[in-house]
Amino acid sequence: MKPKFRRAVFIVTYAKKDDSILYLILKRHKNWKGWEFPKGGIDIGESERHAVIRELKEETGLIPLNNHVKKFNIKGMYKYKKKPNSSTGFVGQSYKLFAIEVSFPKYGKIKIDGHEHSTWKWFDIQKAKNKVTFNNQKDCLKIVDEWVKK
Repeated sequence: MKPKFRRAVFIVTYAKKDDSILYLILKRHKNWKGWEFPKGGIDIGESERHAVIRELKEETGLIPLNNHVKKFNIKGMYKYKKKPNSSTGFVGQSYKLFAIEVSFPKYGKIKIDGHEHSTWKWFDIQKAKNKVTFNNQKDCLKIVDEWVKK
């Protein structure tokens, strides 16, 4: 039987502040510890675009600037470090990359849900790439940063 991968979205979230571009990175504490950008699964019957907007709102309280969601032709997959989820049988996630620009919040603050993440930070591209835990996310940050700066 072929392993089951949960369909998911990676959401590189950025804001322009003064003359710089800052990326939102969240500190994960559920299932593993480290830093990541917002991401999440696509519910059954849900469009990718809807999943991106829903996950961003759930994890940060933010919404896309001008309702714009940029989809990249980038996808990948990874296995969970723990055993497959007993209720779903998922062994990992297959993801597609998206970018969302948000308005830089007043005082730089966002509202995380606390369920998956303990805190957040805004970083420039170099610090963001150094902070995220996994190489696939470092690669995604680089792709989005090159697109943003065009």
